[in-house]
Amino acid sequence: MLRSINVGEITKNIKEMCIEANHYLSPDMDAAMKKAEQEEKAPLGKQILEQLQENLKIAAEEMIPICQDTGMAVVFLEIGQDVHLEGGLLEDAVNEGVRQGYTEGYLRKSVVKDPLIRENTKDNTPAIIHTRIVAGDKVKIKVAPKGFGSENMSRIFMLKPAEGIEGVKNAVLTAVKDAGPNACPPMVVGVGIGGTFEKSAIMAKEALTREVGLHSDIEYVKELEEELLSRINSLGIGPGGLGGTTTALAVNINTYATHIAGLPVAVNICCHVNRHIVREV
Repeated sequence: MLRSINVGEITKNIKEMCIEANHYLSPDMDAAMKKAEQEEKAPLGKQILEQLQENLKIAAEEMIPICQDTGMAVVFLEIGQDVHLEGGLLEDAVNEGVRQGYTEGYLRKSVVKDPLIRENTKDNTPAIIHTRIVAGDKVKIKVAPKGFGSENMSRIFMLKPAEGIEGVKNAVLTAVKDAGPNACPPMVVGVGIGGTFEKSAIMAKEALTREVGLHSDIEYVKELEEELLSRINSLGIGPGGLGGTTTALAVNINTYATHIAGLPVAVNICCHVNRHIVREV
């Protein structure tokens, strides 16, 4: 039996999610930052983590964005195949939610209409929208505003299959080393392995929305996440890029089937706020 949802519900939720994600650190990131401060070995690194948390506290109390770059809105939608959307087009509803959120929330408008002409759209639309049809009669919405300090540090590696797991490790470590302080560490590292060129990149982006501390349910992938986190934190980049034992808070890896001739690896890094919020309608 079909369940009808008016797209106005999607708009309303996305508006609220854009505002919330830009003003409040998610509970998983808050817990990870507190844990990092306790465990950081370098005095300067510990001091920076304390300052970052003080900034986040002030942002929440005074309703100031947690970063001046309020990002380009990335929206993942999992739509139950028993849902009937009515009242307008889904894409228009999503963009209207972003427009309302960024305008009414007084969030910085960071989107230009054309990549070369560079004229600002003045309402932070259009969003980047990824949709997937799933079982059920609900719509799951993930909103992840992505700042470009960290986005610009993204990498994709089209490895040869023979490079194997060591090649994957080297690719991730190379991306993090090259990013250095530019991704505003401590960072969260999203990795997509497999699929095609574009599939690996989408997986890496969506990996950033996974709750920090939750590992892949594939055993070897879980072990890879833990090993890479340890090796990244041994690089010495540290909080703010000024040295220390906390360069990353998490490494989240998603995998997918791929072609016999390929091994795509995408790395999408996010800064210490790693904004993400999930709701179900």
